[in-house]
Amino acid sequence: MQVSGPEVSEEERALYAKLGALRLEHRDLDSAIDALSGAIVQDQLQLARLKKKKLMLKDQILKIENELIPDIIA
Repeated sequence: MQVSGPEVSEEERALYAKLGALRLEHRDLDSAIDALSGAIVQDQLQLARLKKKKLMLKDQILKIENELIPDIIA
């Protein structure tokens, strides 16, 4: 996601860049998990590690999204 303009701070640009990289890595892990799950011989330990890393990435993504989207109290 490319964000620019005078209203976007340098910090926000960096957060958007990091968010894009994390989302890409999350998708790549999803593909790797699917491939490993479909293998005839599954490495359960490797599969568990990939799933754990994917969850950690999801947490990081949500944290950054929360920083970028301000809370609006209605």
